[in-house]
Amino acid sequence: MLQHFSYRSLYENKALPGWEVQFYYKHEKYRAEYEKDGTINWLDATPENEQQVKQFIHELMVFHVYD
Repeated sequence: MLQHFSYRSLYENKALPGWEVQFYYKHEKYRAEYEKDGTINWLDATPENEQQVKQFIHELMVFHVYD
C-alpha cells in the first residue's frame, strides 16, 4: 500500500499531460514521472515489487486525474 501519495503537473500549462508523483512505500520515499501513456519513470530508486507498485500508481492516477 502506498502512503502519502501526491502528484503535480510537470508543466505550467496544466492542459499538457504528465505528472510527478511522490509517495512512501515500506517506509521509503519514492518519486517518479507519470507520462500520458501510463509510462512510469523512476526519479530515484526503484521500489521492490515494482509491478505491484505501478499498479497502485495507475489506480490512484485514474481515480484522481482521469475521473
